[in-house]
Amino acid sequence: MSTRLESFIEELKSTGTREGLQHLVENLRGIYDVEHVVYHAVNLAGSPYAALTYPHEWVDHYQEHELARTDPVVQTAWRRFHPMDWKQLDWSAPAARRLFRDATDAGLGNQGYSLPIRGPDGQFALFTVNQHSSDDLWQKFVAGAARDLLLISHYFHQRVLEVENVAEKAPGKDLSPRERDALRYLASGLGRGQIADRLKISEHTLRVYIDSARFKLGALNTTHAVALAISSGAIFT
Repeated sequence: MSTRLESFIEELKSTGTREGLQHLVENLRGIYDVEHVVYHAVNLAGSPYAALTYPHEWVDHYQEHELARTDPVVQTAWRRFHPMDWKQLDWSAPAARRLFRDATDAGLGNQGYSLPIRGPDGQFALFTVNQHSSDDLWQKFVAGAARDLLLISHYFHQRVLEVENVAEKAPGKDLSPRERDALRYLASGLGRGQIADRLKISEHTLRVYIDSARFKLGALNTTHAVALAISSGAIFT
């Protein structure tokens, strides 16, 4: 885990108010050198919640005209679980092209990376970073920051649930001791060969434990499984 990520998580753990969460979102811009950061929970305990850095005028315009109905980011996020690079979405519809043009005119960047977050009780949230950038530089940024952003999105979502007193079933409660050990060592940065040696098992058996943990957590991949296990308190690093 990177130093900047560790520092952010420690500060997040000590935050207990909406104002504090908003402050952390604003700080993330400097930590990862992006122009905007957005966390938006659509149906948190029956009501929306957001901590974001978009201009207020754009937020008001977006809500007034119900642009979520034509926003490719939101519409795609409803249907998938994987992180989304905005440039890979379908912006061909006239309404989508107009939305993108109006957004950039309002001060949003031309590049975006959004991570859908879902809870077992129907919670749906979206975590986004946004920036003015060339395609090449943005691809390098995403390649270097994707793992951190996945962890941050789930840590932040979990903290929002705690601050808002929204109960959510802990996704890691059914993990076996071996599955927890495997994820804990992965979180510490060890390779699979090293982990197998420490647990005194074969790499094939280790893979079975990791795959089982991913299934129980409902994770997209191993990094996602580690993020869910850490944010839910199933493992500690």
